[in-house]
Amino acid sequence: MSAGEPFTMTVRHSTVRGNVWGAEGPVVYLVHGWGGVAEQLDAFVEPLLASGHRVVSFDAPGHGKSSRSFAGPGRATLPEFSESLSCAVDRFGQAHAVIAHSFGAAAVVLSVLDGLRVGRLAVVAPVSDPIGFSYEFAKMLGFRERIRTGFLRVLEKRVGESMDRFDIPQRMRTADLAGLPPLLIVHDLGDREVPVASGDRLAAMWPGAELDHWTSLGHFRILIDPDVVRKVTAFSSVPRTLPVP
Repeated sequence: MSAGEPFTMTVRHSTVRGNVWGAEGPVVYLVHGWGGVAEQLDAFVEPLLASGHRVVSFDAPGHGKSSRSFAGPGRATLPEFSESLSCAVDRFGQAHAVIAHSFGAAAVVLSVLDGLRVGRLAVVAPVSDPIGFSYEFAKMLGFRERIRTGFLRVLEKRVGESMDRFDIPQRMRTADLAGLPPLLIVHDLGDREVPVASGDRLAAMWPGAELDHWTSLGHFRILIDPDVVRKVTAFSSVPRTLPVP
């Protein structure tokens, strides 16, 4: 893959580091998941460049080459993911498309619900209900309901916002659905990290969403599968004029 041009941004307490490829063309942003790094979406860079796009990718606060977040090293909150994307859009221009993975997909969906203008959105193995996912999180770590609800209260204090803001199903019920961008959801039926039911729920909430199931790729190999990359690149490359706000 060709070397990108490095850049830095300040997001809250963090120095966010990323790369941009291409000097011109509609901009496509790549957003990794929680505990991931920007390089996990590198397979999309060359195909997007070949289709005439400019590509922007970054490590979220506390991840990869970016400095620690206020939540500590190796971790970040949904607002930090969302704010990193917003800062990148402010710097490099309107998002023709965003391709996001896992927890990063939840951050992008919330950004769109908060008013970020995105032409097209492709999500891979998306977390569609961050609050609901806390039940799976508790199950994975073996703690009970008292600890789960306490964990959410700690998160509220840490981010300084009500958890209701991050309740995607609740927010979708009151959102202007006509203003949502076209959405492609790609999910593996055997995903062990984020069950396929999460992608199915997002498809049911999002009018006109295209849902594409795959097998034998899991949560991470799906990001480098050539057929998946071609599918997502083709979807992200379709021209679309964003409405004037």
